[in-house]
Amino acid sequence: MTVTTSTSHQAAGAREEAQVSRLLTWLSIMAISFLIGIGSKAWFAGHHTHAWVLWSFVLLVAANMAYFAKSGNRSRQIGGLLSVVGLLFMYLIASGGESNTGPLWFYVFPPLLFFLTDLKTGTAVLLFCYLIAVIVFQFPGLPLITAEYSMDFKIRFFATLTFESILCFVLEASRLKARNELVELAENHEYAAKTDELTGLSNRRDMQNRLLSEFSRYQRSGHHFSIVLIDLDLFKSINDQFGHDAGDDVLRTFSALMQTIIRQTDIAARWGGEEFLILLPDTSLLQALTLAERLRSETARTVFSFRDSRLPVTISAGVCSIAKACSVDDLLKQADVNLYSAKEAGRNRIAPRVRSHIANEADRA
Repeated sequence: MTVTTSTSHQAAGAREEAQVSRLLTWLSIMAISFLIGIGSKAWFAGHHTHAWVLWSFVLLVAANMAYFAKSGNRSRQIGGLLSVVGLLFMYLIASGGESNTGPLWFYVFPPLLFFLTDLKTGTAVLLFCYLIAVIVFQFPGLPLITAEYSMDFKIRFFATLTFESILCFVLEASRLKARNELVELAENHEYAAKTDELTGLSNRRDMQNRLLSEFSRYQRSGHHFSIVLIDLDLFKSINDQFGHDAGDDVLRTFSALMQTIIRQTDIAARWGGEEFLILLPDTSLLQALTLAERLRSETARTVFSFRDSRLPVTISAGVCSIAKACSVDDLLKQADVNLYSAKEAGRNRIAPRVRSHIANEADRA
């Protein structure tokens, strides 16, 4: 179940990354359009140097897009775009743009920054940009700084920018919290849809999907697999004599025991009632019979008790390999037939018998 949930979570993460990449592409296209437009306006207004600088940033944004198209590295795409935007706003603050309105474009930065990075990184970068703005405002005589701003503009700029930054931080934190809650809810729903509530094993629906998936793998690559269909012997008498709570306790205890016997690659499911099914990938019939016999032996030796009463618990099992079947339905039917044979032979046994199978294989050889 953990593997399935992890795979689903990874798929959702990949879809989200693809959406962010598309958004970044559109933002880059919009930035190029605005830079070309504003640069053209500056050119016709006689601010030729300012126009050429803005158009040079067009080349930087376009180069970042081209790099992502070639490499597919989304983190580099984000870092490149934020670096270009950061340099652009530093230039606009230092030069003033047209009529000292350059710093006003800085209001675009906080929401973009918090959306594309985590809250800690976004806050750190924003504080660094604040420091740059303070230096520009307080020391207008420094090299490359050509703009001068009134005290009233400085106060209003920092006040409104601080308000916007805090608002963006709170909104992004709320968005991330809601997203994480939705992801957790989806994972819990997915887990519940595939898990038996009482035992914590896979349920019948999940096992049917896994059987079909394993059968497809067998058809593609020839990897054999086997199943073990298990029934708790005389389980109804336990419920009748000791109560359904005792029966539930037996089901949970047996499930835990079964999990200690099977391999990590094997999958155990509650097939229904007191029936269980084990899927054994890359396992021959003889190997499956050996594992089933070990599980039967361990169950017979295990002391099952409920409220100081010892409960008689044994299992019967029918084993079948895909080599003996032509479909999943046929595989299940043959395992069910073998289970019925085990019960008819006196219960607390496995069918076919390991020794009988070895003898049959020897006769064929």
